Amino acid sequence: MVSMSQTSPSHVIRTEILHSRSGYTSLFSGSYNTNAFRDKTTVAFPRDSPKTTNAVGVKVRRGDKVIVAASPPTDDASPSTEPLTKEDLVGYLASGCKPKENWRIGTEHEKFGFDLKTLRPMTYEQIADLLNAISERFDWEKIMEGDNIIGLKQGKQSISLEPGGQFELSGAPLETLHQTCAEVNSHLYQVKAVAEEMGIGFIGIGFQPKWERKDIPIMPKGRYEIMRNYMPKVGSLGLDMMFRTCTVQVNLDFSSEADMIRKFRAGLALQPIATALFANSPFTEGKPNGYLSMRSQIWTDTDNNRAGMLPFVFDDSFGFEQYVEYALDVPMYFVYRKKKYIDCAGLSFRDFLAGKLAPLPGEYPTLNDWENHLTTIFPEVRLKRYLEMRGADGGPWRRLCALPAFWVGILYDDISLQNVLDMTADWTEGERQMLRNKVPVTGLKTPFRDGLLKHVAEDVLQFAKDGLERRGYKETGFLNEVAEVVRTGLTPAEKILDLYHGKWGQTVDPVFEELLY
Repeated sequence: MVSMSQTSPSHVIRTEILHSRSGYTSLFSGSYNTNAFRDKTTVAFPRDSPKTTNAVGVKVRRGDKVIVAASPPTDDASPSTEPLTKEDLVGYLASGCKPKENWRIGTEHEKFGFDLKTLRPMTYEQIADLLNAISERFDWEKIMEGDNIIGLKQGKQSISLEPGGQFELSGAPLETLHQTCAEVNSHLYQVKAVAEEMGIGFIGIGFQPKWERKDIPIMPKGRYEIMRNYMPKVGSLGLDMMFRTCTVQVNLDFSSEADMIRKFRAGLALQPIATALFANSPFTEGKPNGYLSMRSQIWTDTDNNRAGMLPFVFDDSFGFEQYVEYALDVPMYFVYRKKKYIDCAGLSFRDFLAGKLAPLPGEYPTLNDWENHLTTIFPEVRLKRYLEMRGADGGPWRRLCALPAFWVGILYDDISLQNVLDMTADWTEGERQMLRNKVPVTGLKTPFRDGLLKHVAEDVLQFAKDGLERRGYKETGFLNEVAEVVRTGLTPAEKILDLYHGKWGQTVDPVFEELLY
């Protein structure tokens, strides 16, 4: 999932979105954790601001610490009396287009905190103490929901809590993988420095290996209460997704509608390969669960109205408008008003556009509402004002640097991207879905055409390496972790399964030390 974003007060600049024959371009660019349009005609740009303001959702002083008021993925919205058009929604996505020199890398990763003595999950009280201590020691701003601390912010980085207390860093948009890995290292250093004093550790794995769902604490966040009530109605594994999974993902830019389409298709086609390379969730409640990536398997029965491989992306007609049509048909979760989440689970955003949303009759959505809605869609690749690669399990720190390296080498290099598109051009919808279904079980050993997925991964890894070489930043070393997986054909999950059946004596407890950050 994507963390909340909270920015300082904003300059508001009126501008237009330009549409050219080759697709949408824009006069502005945004980062990965920024506020969206304030209304249908304005775009908000963060700026440095005074220490004290009285605007909703921004900074106030308590003593000598900065507090940031609660927000969903964007700030609270004032009711709109002017209807949005579909063109506005398309324009919001198109506003992400930016020239190649402005492309950035945004990495997000989640991890499980646990008591070093008992291995039990962190309680919310421990999490609150940890967040407060990190804020005070390393000068992060606190994000509050009511009286509860639910996250931190520092510059363009934020720390947020997933439903079961999974600790997420949403990184700043950065230029190179060296910067990305330095950011990960700095974050882990800060978290460890405080957590170890509290007797807390963090593990990099895709699914909670030991504890039952009833053992997982529930975070005091309004949107998660709505999701928790709705999930069992639409799938059998949604609560496990919420409370027992961790991922690492990278967010990447596009220059135009045509560039977005190329990257979206390459990302979807190769997502099962990323799932295999990073598969790291073979245990459930202390025993092997029959999967290499239980986290990936869970998404197959969470809510198929908002997850999956999006075959329409490969249609000739696909573009921003078609994604808007898809997103409009994904059932809503909530609307955020007056610092409260209004339960709209299962309702239609199309009805909201028409002013016919039952909980808010006569009220129309803002672009903030649209942005929030887009964060509740969970396909293997997700489009917002950038593309999110969502197929990988959480893992140890080297893999947190390898995941963005893999995708940057492919998607940010024109030659490698074209090589991937050529290679996958004749893959059928059925073949892509077959890989999606089988990879969580068989990883790189999944049969594909007249060979194994491992053989495809060898070519893809070479494309990624070549793409990073051509970038010229000496970044290929970040692929070493996945190069070993491709060379041996053994996923990370298979390696820890071997330890479980051998050295560990069929107990999962040693995984907490093996994958400790």
